[in-house]
Amino acid sequence: MDGEQWYGAAYKGSKKYNQWQVPTANATGFGAAADDYMERGIDLNEQLIRNKPATFFFRMNSDAMTEAGIFSGDVLIVDRSIKAVNGKIIVAILNGELLVRRLQVHIKGVTLLAENKKYGNIPVDEFSNYAAWGVVIHSIRTI
Repeated sequence: MDGEQWYGAAYKGSKKYNQWQVPTANATGFGAAADDYMERGIDLNEQLIRNKPATFFFRMNSDAMTEAGIFSGDVLIVDRSIKAVNGKIIVAILNGELLVRRLQVHIKGVTLLAENKKYGNIPVDEFSNYAAWGVVIHSIRTI
């Protein structure tokens, strides 16, 4: 019997699992049939953020944009990598103040439009300290 190897049974009674193996242990040896159809949860970062390093969150603290669907207390997702073009809702810095307004670019210059009749439109003249800080891409409201 030299050269012969003897192979015993691989299973030697009840197997002892440690705490890391228990979730993956399957007594039948087959995966659950429903695992093929299992979906991942919804990742809001994946759904709402296009450019992570350039995305910021703001809380709206005014009712100047209510007709655009943005209310006081809403969380705004602002992307700084998107170019501010005519018609976009932007976060603007005007003379050191942050404003959320709709951008209107015309021949005479730039006007920041409020979406509430209580507020007037703001024409940006050449002497104003103005910068378009970012474009609002989403508004999140807690009900």
